[in-house]
Amino acid sequence: MRHPSTILTTICLIWATSAATEPALGVWKSEPGETGGYIHVEIMPCENNLCGIITEVVGNDNRSIIGRNIINDMKIKGNGKYNGGTIWAPDTDKTYRSHMTLDEDVLTVSGCMAVILCRGQKWTRLK
Repeated sequence: MRHPSTILTTICLIWATSAATEPALGVWKSEPGETGGYIHVEIMPCENNLCGIITEVVGNDNRSIIGRNIINDMKIKGNGKYNGGTIWAPDTDKTYRSHMTLDEDVLTVSGCMAVILCRGQKWTRLK
């Protein structure tokens, strides 16, 4: 019989390995907003899903959003598809249901109030 801590360690290592290979992890640059400013977002694992935190604001004086979660509980569906999470829109200070699609180094991020009322951006990978 294995020791419980050995089993837990094995489970954690398996999850960490699979999370480390998740292609959406990393730092992304948003499209410029109406004022020309944009943000950098670090996407990271949060439990079994993905979350994103604003790490930098460029071309805008609104530094108060640095460190805020912008993506929450995004479920990994595989093949570059993600859904079931939410995204916070800093310009409107509203949170929307969200989905994402990854195509190489371009992440299409969309937020929707209803199926037909969506808006989105294409983010590019920084690292």
